[in-house]
Amino acid sequence: GDNLLFIYFGWEGVGLCSYLLIGFYYSNRNNGNAALKAFIVTRIGDVFMAIGLFILFQQLGTLNVQELLVRAPEHFKVGDFWIVLATLMLLGGAVGKSAQLPLQTWLADAMAGPTPVSALIHAATMVTAGVYLIARTHGLFALAPDILHLVGIVGGVTLVLAGFAALVQTDIKRILAYSTMSQIGYMFLALGVGAWEGAIFHLMTHAFFKALLFLASGAVIVACHHEQNIFKMGGLWKKLPLAYASFIVGGAALSALPLLTAGFYSKDEILWEAFASGNNGLLYAGLVGAFMTSLYTFRLIFIAFHGEAKTEAHAGHGIAHWLPLSVLIVLSTFIGALITPPLAGVLPQSVGHAGGEAKHSLEIASGAIALAGILLAALLFLGKRRLATAIANSGPGRFLSAWWFAAWGFDWIYDKLFVKPYLAISHVLRSDPFDRTIGLIPRLVKGGHDTMSRTETGQLRWYAASIAVGAVLVLGAVVLVAI
Repeated sequence: GDNLLFIYFGWEGVGLCSYLLIGFYYSNRNNGNAALKAFIVTRIGDVFMAIGLFILFQQLGTLNVQELLVRAPEHFKVGDFWIVLATLMLLGGAVGKSAQLPLQTWLADAMAGPTPVSALIHAATMVTAGVYLIARTHGLFALAPDILHLVGIVGGVTLVLAGFAALVQTDIKRILAYSTMSQIGYMFLALGVGAWEGAIFHLMTHAFFKALLFLASGAVIVACHHEQNIFKMGGLWKKLPLAYASFIVGGAALSALPLLTAGFYSKDEILWEAFASGNNGLLYAGLVGAFMTSLYTFRLIFIAFHGEAKTEAHAGHGIAHWLPLSVLIVLSTFIGALITPPLAGVLPQSVGHAGGEAKHSLEIASGAIALAGILLAALLFLGKRRLATAIANSGPGRFLSAWWFAAWGFDWIYDKLFVKPYLAISHVLRSDPFDRTIGLIPRLVKGGHDTMSRTETGQLRWYAASIAVGAVLVLGAVVLVAI
């Protein structure tokens, strides 16, 4: 749509589709909980986005994207309060939809849905909507450089934290989910350094190889009788050669192996733009993420497809099985990188558009880092895996594994900060404390009446004694006052 309001309607529509499809297997209560979690967390981001749209309309009188990009530089100076607030709200919406910190907790649980849904919605389309939103409104973010820098920081932190979380997961789909968070982090990093075309380029190539990996994982899960724990697989390369080839090609593209994969060209474009922008912190985050990506990707491949077979797998059959994988295998190679979106004149030129010897050196360095991650994965996870077992069983290894497995404890933190207080307040309000407070006065009056009623006994001796006691108290009070 050419209007942010129409985009918002579509934004909500894909959120509803995501909710319904995550809970598709409704007989399992955990799937319903995962769907509800995704719906609530993404709605938080949607509220921020709606506030941003209200601010833009109130200030500029339109939500047409082209008119916004024309009027905003005329109406706002760089760093004006309202444009900063509006872009911050748009960033909040993008963070929620694209599963970036701090609203990233829903995506891993969203893997409860059918695997084709994960391939389409939770890898290639819906979760990248936040990247599209920021790129589409690039002129607004250019007027709020601090918020644009914050976009890059969010992406850099997310891609590193998600990479470590993926390294210790055992569920094949959750590994790919954290990988998706990490790769979208690269896109946010690119946006943060003004690499608009690089972000959209990586969005496209990521759609190819991540859809390939998700569909291949679905083939593996079905072949292994719906087993998703990679440690209960092993030796699958013989039984599932097409799935194995899909993981090799998709994993190589995800790891950005040089020259042959689509991911290499898009990811290295982002790293070069980060270098050219002079933001070394984001560059280092991208390089660390490159190492972690190849490490956790080939950890999955070596554990699931090599070693001793632990389950009796059966191969898939039919054109519906091999045709999508074959097409995506081709698109995940350098051929996919040739299908560049027509962005000339649509997005501004980035600072590092022209490269040279420094760019080639960075490409060599990032390629070497990716290969180092693969070699370390082979050392740790091929064969008997004694070194990996020793590291995992050490004190620090157990602590870090538990911490990373729980995705750095964000769910626990949110449970303590938001869920538990909300439930406590709900428990109090369930008994209607306001009604109880209002009824307190009648209860006090009735209690006083009941107490006084007990003095009306109808016995003469009781009344005489009461009069005598009252007289003594009055005389005592008079004497005390006189003294």
